[in-house]
Amino acid sequence: MIVAIWAGLLVWAGLSAWGKVAKVDAFPTGNRPSAGKGTNTLLVGSDSRAGLTSAEGRALGTGGSNVSAGAPHTDSIMILHQGSGKPVLVSVQRDTWVSIPGHGHGKINSAFTYGGPKLLIQTVEQATGLRIDNYLEIGFGGFAGVVNAVGGVRMCIPKNVKDSYAHIDLKKGCQNLNGHNALGYVRSRHAFALGDLARAEHQREFLAALMKKIASPSNVLVPWRLKSIGDSAAQGLAVDKGMSPIRALKIMWTLKGITTNGVSVQVPVANPNYFVDGQSTVEWDKTRATQLFDDLRNDRPVTAPAGD
Repeated sequence: MIVAIWAGLLVWAGLSAWGKVAKVDAFPTGNRPSAGKGTNTLLVGSDSRAGLTSAEGRALGTGGSNVSAGAPHTDSIMILHQGSGKPVLVSVQRDTWVSIPGHGHGKINSAFTYGGPKLLIQTVEQATGLRIDNYLEIGFGGFAGVVNAVGGVRMCIPKNVKDSYAHIDLKKGCQNLNGHNALGYVRSRHAFALGDLARAEHQREFLAALMKKIASPSNVLVPWRLKSIGDSAAQGLAVDKGMSPIRALKIMWTLKGITTNGVSVQVPVANPNYFVDGQSTVEWDKTRATQLFDDLRNDRPVTAPAGD
């Protein structure tokens, strides 16, 4: 009887939080890549301050709630491939120079600014040849709130990280990052020689650590903690309208083990400082990038590109 009540509370906590998650019309119409083998989920971290007060925004080092009153931008773009073999998490460098439908050429994250999830998915599909099956986006407030709700996330920082742009001053070594420091760490690029490439690697590492912390028994088996985590995430979380709670759980469960039981890579880069139209952008290694996307489309094993 007690077990049944406890199970009911867990279900209630999960569904209660899921009901608060924004469901968006994410997929473009018209010509799209044909479905490949396995599924591909586009994971997006945006600078949306949705749900944050001005004071909360300043406390997180992101400015007030109206700093991004215009169209939001993406701080991170990843593709999670789940198929018959090991799952693969691929960082798409946000400064990658690509063709954006209806807008000429630009950095890939500009697609989100111009046209939200639909144009971003259309641009990613055009650049990679992969069909995106699911969409998941989280903003600043939701990200920091989840980190705080789980009691912080332990990370081993490879060097002292002082970045005034990301509003952090972290010392080298293993430590528990709260929402403010975690957000700053995954946003920081000026403190690292490899810039956006280093940031993308840190984002994948942190995402796996966060999912592992969320999925720990002390969180998922305690109804009030589960509800607190879910409510915090829902503050800035958006998913495609076809996403189910079960599908979301499968994504989370896959991400928590991506660094140990999966493959974590970036799109291979030919030039991380590709200057075009007066902008510093990222140029993909077309041969190796094409091979990576072809492997994903056909659900073949991939290996980490050299230097990743």
